[in-house]
Amino acid sequence: MASANLKLESQRKEYGRALLEMGAKNDDLVVLDSDLSVSTRTADFGKAFPDRFFNCGVSEANMVATAAGLAMAGKTVFASTFAVFATGMTYNQIRQSIAYPSTNVKIAASHAGLSVGPDGATHQMFEDIGLMRGLPNMTVVVPADASQTYQATYALAAMKGPAYMRFGRADVPPVSDGHEPFRIGKASVLREGKDVSIIATGQLVHAALIASSMLAEHGTDARVVNMSTIKPLDTGVILDCARKTGAIVTAEEHNVVNGLGDAVCAATSGGYPVPVRKLGLNDTFGESGQAEELMVRYGLTAEGIVDSVAKVMKIRQ
Repeated sequence: MASANLKLESQRKEYGRALLEMGAKNDDLVVLDSDLSVSTRTADFGKAFPDRFFNCGVSEANMVATAAGLAMAGKTVFASTFAVFATGMTYNQIRQSIAYPSTNVKIAASHAGLSVGPDGATHQMFEDIGLMRGLPNMTVVVPADASQTYQATYALAAMKGPAYMRFGRADVPPVSDGHEPFRIGKASVLREGKDVSIIATGQLVHAALIASSMLAEHGTDARVVNMSTIKPLDTGVILDCARKTGAIVTAEEHNVVNGLGDAVCAATSGGYPVPVRKLGLNDTFGESGQAEELMVRYGLTAEGIVDSVAKVMKIRQ
């Protein structure tokens, strides 16, 4: 849970700001949306560059197919909607028209995870990381805060090929250096430690830092890693965590099935096996409620991470 006096920032706003800046410099940048441009913050781009903005209406599959066509014509394309629609309603189009031919389309999905809150289980998307990381050629990025979202948008525009970026609806606390360029495929070690590693992604990175401080008060030295790219995965940092600390906790606002935790388990099992405890949605759907209340209810908090550390430390060699 964020401190009451900690400044919260909007990832969506910074995504929209980056698009607007890049649009002024790159005439080949094109943005698509599916009737949610006010929420995804692509509306400002549409006002500034109406000839390069396409509102595809409530027709997400058509949006993805159109994005693929524009990319094949040489454009750099960003397509935006809520995560549940961006992946759940368009998977076949993404697979066949973006991932398979490796077209230069960036799918930027807002309103991901449990923190969608009152919209409830139908709109709380916990499977999107798994769906996207399973696709060949697809890059999967989960920035931890607003400034990292801004930097990641620039990084994705500069790379060639398909990419998926997810971020939430709720404003989040800052955890990164706002001036540091986003490096696709590179994790950031935010805090060193020797007893256990906490590898987190998205808004759980802030919770991991709080958990590390809580653990330090009781003599446990926890390393904290921001895994802002899920694919390609920074296996070097993961194996370094395994060797140096001997136990890992993963934390994500996603289903524990086929998300960050499973990716970390695959890396350690093949490189340096250590016990890994996965914190996330325990293969369940969510429910309607205020975002912060839901995060507490489902254990996606600093306290939940501390509890997971206690459990994994019991079986640490």
